[in-house]
Amino acid sequence: MSGCMNIKLLLLIGGCLSVAGVHAEIYKHIDETGRVTYTNTPIKGAIKLNLGPDPSAPVAKPKTATPTHASSPSPANFPKVDADTQKARDAMRYKILEEEMTAELKLLSEAKQTLAETEAANSDKGKLPAKHLERLQQLKDNMMLHVKNIQALKIEIANLKR
Repeated sequence: MSGCMNIKLLLLIGGCLSVAGVHAEIYKHIDETGRVTYTNTPIKGAIKLNLGPDPSAPVAKPKTATPTHASSPSPANFPKVDADTQKARDAMRYKILEEEMTAELKLLSEAKQTLAETEAANSDKGKLPAKHLERLQQLKDNMMLHVKNIQALKIEIANLKR
């Protein structure tokens, strides 16, 4: 799964964690290279994440009324989630994003190293064949993908309510 797909999946997971009435089973898989993948489809060796109670289940009303944000008021019949459940969901989302950030930083480091080694190995050969130039461009694109993923993860983490 590409890094871009991981970001999309993370956004989907984040949305599932923060929206009441939506519940899915989420699995975490770590492959032999240490790459972390989150999916709603069971994969051999994946572990099922415990995301807390089913948000579609009836929830007791909070003891104190919590003010709604003026920018996004909820309809009166919108299901409410108690503060502890939301805190647990937010903590899980933060943990997932931090794990993904760690994985992306590692992948970026590896991509930079591979690119540097490839450039060094080809620096003394003069004009490179198209095949080598294409490989260098692929390595640069791969590195930039990880940079963009890290930027997106930083934004997501900064937007978390903590």
